[in-house]
Amino acid sequence: MSRRLLAVIFVVILIGIITQCTKKDTSSPFRNIDNPKAEYVGKETCKSCHWQVYETFMRTGMGQSWDLATRQKSAADFDPHKALVYDTLNDLFYKPFWEGDSLYILEFRLQGSDTIHRRLEKVSYIVGSGQHTNSHIIDINGFLFQAPITFYTQKRKWDLAPGFEKGMNTRFDRKIEMECMTCHNAYPEFDTNSLNKYVKVQQGIDCERCHGPGSLHVAEKRQGQIIDTSQGPDYSIVNPRRLSIDEQNNLCQRCHLQGIAVLNQGRSFTDFLPSKSLRDVMHVFMPVYSGAENHMIMASHVERMKMSACFLQSQKMSCITCHNPHVSVKETPRSQYLNACASCHSSSECREQQASRTTVKDDCVQCHMPRNGSIDIPHVAVTDHYIRAKPITAAAKEEAARFIAMKCYNADDVPKQIRARAFLEFYERYEPQKQFLDSAAAYLDAEDIAENDADRIRLHFLKSNFSALLDIVPKIKPTGIPDAWTAYRIGEACMALQKNQEAIPFLERAVALKPLALDFQNKLATAYAKTGNAGKAQSICTFILQQHPRFAMAHFTLGVLAMQSSDFTLALSHLNTARNCDPNHVQTLINLAVCLYQTGQKKSIPSVLQQAIKLEPDNQQIRGMLNDLNSSQP
Repeated sequence: MSRRLLAVIFVVILIGIITQCTKKDTSSPFRNIDNPKAEYVGKETCKSCHWQVYETFMRTGMGQSWDLATRQKSAADFDPHKALVYDTLNDLFYKPFWEGDSLYILEFRLQGSDTIHRRLEKVSYIVGSGQHTNSHIIDINGFLFQAPITFYTQKRKWDLAPGFEKGMNTRFDRKIEMECMTCHNAYPEFDTNSLNKYVKVQQGIDCERCHGPGSLHVAEKRQGQIIDTSQGPDYSIVNPRRLSIDEQNNLCQRCHLQGIAVLNQGRSFTDFLPSKSLRDVMHVFMPVYSGAENHMIMASHVERMKMSACFLQSQKMSCITCHNPHVSVKETPRSQYLNACASCHSSSECREQQASRTTVKDDCVQCHMPRNGSIDIPHVAVTDHYIRAKPITAAAKEEAARFIAMKCYNADDVPKQIRARAFLEFYERYEPQKQFLDSAAAYLDAEDIAENDADRIRLHFLKSNFSALLDIVPKIKPTGIPDAWTAYRIGEACMALQKNQEAIPFLERAVALKPLALDFQNKLATAYAKTGNAGKAQSICTFILQQHPRFAMAHFTLGVLAMQSSDFTLALSHLNTARNCDPNHVQTLINLAVCLYQTGQKKSIPSVLQQAIKLEPDNQQIRGMLNDLNSSQP
């Protein structure tokens, strides 16, 4: 063998050794994490041994994050003079009340002293510990929706739920999808054929969200395998205290870094496990605004902490430096927080006047972590985890925020495709401003790969640039689309361009992938109705109403089909129900007026059309109908 060949072999071996040494081992030392046989056992199983910890944990915000709607769970005030919310922009009232042991929310609209709309929904779950809010969840055959009103406990007042203000009231139609559920509650049994249907819902965040699946740990303890944890870790289950600082913060920021969570390809919101890296599952973005130090989001504790000099300089600070997750903040001794400060800072470092220090009893938190309002949740003030020397001035609090950038807080090196998706998500969910779509487009153009087709379709969809969207479609077979939303967006674009027949294969694909996504089913029914296939449209609408009896658009479509067959009595029944479910759908009101005319109920038409013209003052069809009605009066 030549010396040259030996040298080459040696270099190859050396490179292999270096690669093995420098390659990060992403496996967890805890045996319940990378073990496919490890299963969740539930907090009641944990309680059998750790009952003292269980009792205190159940009084924490996490332990009380989600529960059945009972009088005991509710922190709300139901005084008749206080328990009433009026949405001025949508002209809707909401009244929460108890009837026996059941909580209801009544939605109604008045015209003078007459009630012209009334919808009653039973509340199944209450979200929130009551430290800040109680929000309310409607369960319709397993499909979960957020109710439009929330009780804000700090101000003891009812108001529209966060995100329902400023004309954004979606009433009883805001879906509770897995992203919401997996931060506000323990992992549910989710029907993956749907967007928001659940087979089983847990009652509060549980032990295994932070410790990982417990079956291996339980089995070993029952077999008598007891580990002396004073001598070292019990690797049958994660103990967050044994994790590195980064791993501890990864665990907490899964839910306490609220922002735009962009899942990595093939990942779900249940994939992250304690001791693992959050960036391997998702990238979490936050919009950065001018004056960001003064504007905070409710659940952005980790982001705020990472802005602090204490975190940046110490490199040893995590959430559990100050917090015991098993003990409520209400029950935690103040000394625990102050001792955390004293572990790095001496009393002599404080530059404040002694009189001021005495006033706050040398409480570092009051000066350096004051309570602050959040920009996403009204009527709430929480401890600001941005630790700083100077307090926020009143003027700074009122400073208008201007968007600067979209920052990923759990990773530095982020693929352009992921960044593009963050802007698309931010535009669609929070701020529909053109600049965010332009930013998404720039990132997609910089990384021109086939996998971006779905993102480009979403971009054009959000721009309502349907022709450009359909230019991408010829190279896509409906049956080859792996994502239901992509198929749905293509179908929707076809229909927007009056290409209803072309829409059907794509909508059928969306429904095949998510048969219990009722919005997808409804759009397919509409496409069938518009192409003359009344039988299929009717069949789909009947299926939708079996799942969700108050799905307004299914009743609307059945009403239209009945009108087309001149069965105006049946049409009237469906359209009245559709109006009751959604009093703001103008075309329902127009069709209802036609049916009233056809069934000889002309006296009822003016109030229906007046409501319609109030919703759409510039609608010429409604004005024409009102003129015809007035001219026909004797």
